[in-house]
Amino acid sequence: MSDTPFGFGLPPEEPDDGDQGKKNDPTRGGQGSGGPANPFGFGPGAGGDNPFAAMFGSMNPNDLGAAFQQLGQMLSYEGGPVNWDMAKQIARQTVSQGTADGSKDASVGPAERSAVDEALRLADLWLDGVTSMPSGAISSVAWSRAEWVEATLPAWQQLVDPVAERVGLAMGDVLPEEMQAMAGPLIGMMRSMGGAMFGQQIGQAVGVLAGEVVGSTDIGLPLGPAGRAALLPLNVERFGKDLSVPQDEVRLYLALREAAHQRLFAHVPWLRSHLFGAVEGYARGIKVDTSKLEDVVGQFDPSQPEQLQEALQQGMFQPEETPEQKAALARLETALALVEGWVDAVVHAAAKSRLTSADALRETMRRRRASGGPAEQTFATLIGLQLRPRRLRDASRLWASLTDARGLEGRDALWEHPDMLPTAHDLDDPDGFVHHEQMDFSELDKMLGEAANGPKKPAPGADAPDDATDKGDDDGKDDTDK
Repeated sequence: MSDTPFGFGLPPEEPDDGDQGKKNDPTRGGQGSGGPANPFGFGPGAGGDNPFAAMFGSMNPNDLGAAFQQLGQMLSYEGGPVNWDMAKQIARQTVSQGTADGSKDASVGPAERSAVDEALRLADLWLDGVTSMPSGAISSVAWSRAEWVEATLPAWQQLVDPVAERVGLAMGDVLPEEMQAMAGPLIGMMRSMGGAMFGQQIGQAVGVLAGEVVGSTDIGLPLGPAGRAALLPLNVERFGKDLSVPQDEVRLYLALREAAHQRLFAHVPWLRSHLFGAVEGYARGIKVDTSKLEDVVGQFDPSQPEQLQEALQQGMFQPEETPEQKAALARLETALALVEGWVDAVVHAAAKSRLTSADALRETMRRRRASGGPAEQTFATLIGLQLRPRRLRDASRLWASLTDARGLEGRDALWEHPDMLPTAHDLDDPDGFVHHEQMDFSELDKMLGEAANGPKKPAPGADAPDDATDKGDDDGKDDTDK
């Protein structure tokens, strides 16, 4: 019987004929539902082996009792919208399968930990000269892929739960109110199934992503614990494998990016909630295809629970575009572009005179974003967002121009409040934002000062304004008679 939790289909172990294994392995870009092309399996064309068919088709009749016991455990799940225990198990098992190039996860040794610690320490020292923000890292760590999964799952939960919760609520809303009480057990079963399905899809996506990321902030969001700068030595090595760049330079450049992200998120207290709030705002605007959902609810057969998985793969929960979602995604896309642009600008300023390969590493990182690797695709599939490279380059140019025009403190001061940051329109015209005339507050300060000191008395002999009212005489006589 399969060792996979609840019998869900996971990437198979690579057989002796490695090419065939890559074709069948969904983490290697094939047609599996968990591959990078669509890691969460939403939308048409997701494909993939039916997990329940995999569960029952690979066992003999004597194992059916155990299989149904596992299925009962899955259906008895009563947690939130996502079964995160399942997600963690599947993510770790996906990590254990290795990556497409055969790279397997391994524990981090003392020498690697020392190299990461030294790189992050030196990176912070270099950044002191290119930003007014002090260090944001309380500690530095070197993670294996499995450790990255464990450390980032709380952030993924905060990102995914709002979206999954809307889907779960929709599963009960499609039934008339008078029928909901009668169908309570069925709805509960479907929600448990939905939590399990989300857990399976998300766990596989996070597991695939763990083989790609080099730190805790690769997608522009703080996925790790606050104040903990992290690098994954195994993935850092893979990143620089074909670049013809010394490994020490690759590690130090990536350490600069990680340390710069840490400074920004540590010293801009509103930024994390702003970014995660935009995801929640998107979730509030999700609309589910209720016609498909009604069909599934009306025809759902508890003896064929794979129907719900098929509905997920057919796009029943494909979010519809709404004004609320577009607005939330526009805010998130702009904010992420500004974050990545600022990091790109300050890292380049710190590295260009110290690392001979700074330009090549910068362009490699930009192309990595433009190519839409697993990091971009996972996030895009999750909430429908794609961070456009044009936005990243425009934002980086804007921050560099602001440095020249206003200095380090003037540039970084824009992070004091979200209303002070450039907008999407400003990214279209960075030079216009940088060189526009700043508001002159001197006249406003003068007016406020006069208001605080009372009305100004006219000079002796000065004529009063035509519309002035004499408040000192009550005899009604003209002042000229005095």
